[in-house]
Amino acid sequence: MSQWSATKAKRVEAALLRIGWEIKRQKGTSHKVLSRPGWEDYVFSFHDRDEIGPPMLARISKRTGLKPEDL
Repeated sequence: MSQWSATKAKRVEAALLRIGWEIKRQKGTSHKVLSRPGWEDYVFSFHDRDEIGPPMLARISKRTGLKPEDL
């Protein structure tokens, strides 16, 4: 069983900003390039109301260092 549960994109983005990610560039309402020193830029491309499921949260965590307790 996954340690992740489905979460709204707005909550995931807020958690990423809390752990040190910053919005480097934004195009439209959904595509944001996030940056953090020591990490490759990450393109976060979800609308605020989108539901992000456990498999995608696991993929996001591998690229950003996000942990379930950060949410």
